[in-house]
Amino acid sequence: MSMIAQFEWTGTTCAESFSSSSVRELLIRNGHAVIQRICTLIKGAALFLKINSKPGKAKAIVLSFTALMAMFGAKAWAFSLDDVSAQAKSLAEQKFVAPKSNLPAVFRDMKFADYQKIQFRQDKAYWAGEKTPFELNFYHQGMHFDVPVKLNEVTATGVHEIKYDPSFFNFGDLTLDEAALKDLGFAGFRVMYPLNKPDKQDELMTLLGASYFRVIGRDQVYGLSARGLAIDTALPSGEEFPRFREFWIEHPQPDRRNLVIYALLDSPRATGAYRLVVTPGSDSTVDVQARIFLRDNVGKLGIAPLTSMYLFGSNQPSPQINYRPALHDSNGLAIHAGNGEWIWRPLNNPKRLSVSTYQIENPKGFGLLQRGRDFGRYEDLDDRYDLRPSGWVETKGDWGKGRVELVEIPTPDETNDNIVAFWTPESLPPLGEPLDLSYRLHFTTDEPALHSPDIAWVQQTRLSVGDVKQPNLIRQPDGSTAFIIDFAGPVLKNLPENTQVASQVSLNENGELVENTIRYNPVTKGWRLTLRLKVKDPTKPVEMRAALVEGDKTLTETWSYQLPANE
Repeated sequence: MSMIAQFEWTGTTCAESFSSSSVRELLIRNGHAVIQRICTLIKGAALFLKINSKPGKAKAIVLSFTALMAMFGAKAWAFSLDDVSAQAKSLAEQKFVAPKSNLPAVFRDMKFADYQKIQFRQDKAYWAGEKTPFELNFYHQGMHFDVPVKLNEVTATGVHEIKYDPSFFNFGDLTLDEAALKDLGFAGFRVMYPLNKPDKQDELMTLLGASYFRVIGRDQVYGLSARGLAIDTALPSGEEFPRFREFWIEHPQPDRRNLVIYALLDSPRATGAYRLVVTPGSDSTVDVQARIFLRDNVGKLGIAPLTSMYLFGSNQPSPQINYRPALHDSNGLAIHAGNGEWIWRPLNNPKRLSVSTYQIENPKGFGLLQRGRDFGRYEDLDDRYDLRPSGWVETKGDWGKGRVELVEIPTPDETNDNIVAFWTPESLPPLGEPLDLSYRLHFTTDEPALHSPDIAWVQQTRLSVGDVKQPNLIRQPDGSTAFIIDFAGPVLKNLPENTQVASQVSLNENGELVENTIRYNPVTKGWRLTLRLKVKDPTKPVEMRAALVEGDKTLTETWSYQLPANE
């Protein structure tokens, strides 16, 4: 076969056709996408020489060009999402193989207190001492973290596996046989960065378990989690939890202030390739590119899922006396619909599983927010719920028709994540075909910055026993339930106090509205809406919606609430 003819092959064959084994290995090590790009250039050069050169001269020049491209290929074309996507697509075409635990009993049967004794040694921090502000710490396997994840570093010279080494860890007073540490691996990893002080490394991001990850910004503490993908959440068939089985982490350059992480996702019915660009700051962000392949039909595909906790708060006070007015990582679901509408749905801790859906085309964003940053709202010095970030999904491109879904699960305490929110598309691609989506995750404590200044928002929702003031000025309960909703924001603050603000309120058939009043709030420079209703059937929920208007102009987001069934 002639030199020119060889370059009519596919990219992989092109790489295999190189006579130099070292050149061939360099290309293969740096990924499928690199091979394709180099070979495309070589084929172009070969075609040019075929037209303009004599055969002998063409062969010599192509060989020189091949060596040149191999020399600079690793630096010119980095590892990319296409490399992970090729693996995800290949996995989707194969039968799912469930990962097997490699844990000996001493690790598998650990209690949480013992697992916490296994600490990563800071003197072993990956990239410590290098010219980058980022470092990596690793999680050891143990308990239900019984399957290792493969970690790789992407550098200018290729992809290199980060090997497990028990010397990375301090095992405290645990009694362990050396044989128990053989052939173990990492359960996950942490990204460290000087968030708060230039001379101190803080946790920026943690990736541990299934496809979960958490991120914080400056002066924040961990709260809600994000996930790569959710499958069949809240369906009777049971939820499927995809897992990130392998990561590739780009070695950060000294002048870079973000970190690039690639992840390969796998589960019985789906695979996926992810590119995560983590940017630390006052509000840290993660830019996500996701390419998902279905290997089997799913009942519900949850895109950009967020997981949080709500135990009690102002709209659903604690049933027991508690010095803390509220205990939650998030207190509401916010949605920015494709038509421009803003929706706020306060969260509940229901007595039975609850699923709420919002049909939306091309959502602009959604998230689980922690509105209200005053310490007095929480009064918890240990867990600092006032410092836990909101999670906001800013969509990129057109997502088409679908729905934002909110799942609320009963929980007796704050140790369970009982709130899930995600986007689920109306239609899915055929099995084996890619679903590409991009979005930016914001982890912020500045919720007003997420919101349009032209639309006021719900500052707080309070639940109360409904009452009526008697002629003797004593308030007497009348069997109704009251909601006091405070709206605030620049658009209301700029209105004169005597502005004729009205409310638009609707209830489903299970509620009877007995009061709908609105008044100016001089403290917040906003307006307060009071709704009293009577529930017809306590075993069923009541759905409510409300917004404030001035004439035909909408002033506020839509307050959307479900009063849970009382059973």
